[in-house]
Amino acid sequence: MNTGALAEQIDALLPQTQCTKCGYSGCLPYARAIAAGAADINQCPPGGAAGIARLAALLGRKAKPLNPEYGVERERAIALIDEASCIGCTLCIQACPVDAIVGAPKLMHTVIARLCTGCELCLPPCPVDCIAMVPLPQADAAWTGAMADAARARFQFRALRLAREAAERAERLARKAREKLEQPMPEAKKAVILAALERARARKAGTALKSADRTRAQAAADVRGSAAKKP
Repeated sequence: MNTGALAEQIDALLPQTQCTKCGYSGCLPYARAIAAGAADINQCPPGGAAGIARLAALLGRKAKPLNPEYGVERERAIALIDEASCIGCTLCIQACPVDAIVGAPKLMHTVIARLCTGCELCLPPCPVDCIAMVPLPQADAAWTGAMADAARARFQFRALRLAREAAERAERLARKAREKLEQPMPEAKKAVILAALERARARKAGTALKSADRTRAQAAADVRGSAAKKP
């Protein structure tokens, strides 16, 4: 089996919380690292002992304890925003890897509980510490394969959306740059050019300054003065 196909099988066993606790930017990069032999199977705290056992069975290895360097296994929890303290900065929205937080700039945000993977990535960027992780009741704490698949799909859709928005933003900037180049030349720049032409005509008519050094000094002073007057 090639590395790519193996990585897909490994990724299918990961919880898809996209929490980055494993040391990689998401579940698939971690899966690729395992397949390539660059990462161990015990670096995923959300997957815990059960996840390690599944990976060990797939790869024909012996299960091992979760490496504490990457965290500890905990009961599933979801993010909860204190709406009274939220200042609407949108930093948590930008940090959420599965688009589980909704809101608008300067307006209160809220977490869609059924979409939250418990990744905790929304906690560090919050400037007012208004987000807390709330453990779920035992009956609701299970993270199923169907939930993992849905989280993966949301993560992938978000990545596509961000790429599209970045391309659209780049196109807008390029269009503005093209439009700016097509605009008439600013008056200040025209004045500098016209002054240079006038001095050239004066030299031809014999009315230019006699000293070449003085001519260059005066031209430089004119240019500096015009540049200083630019808005």
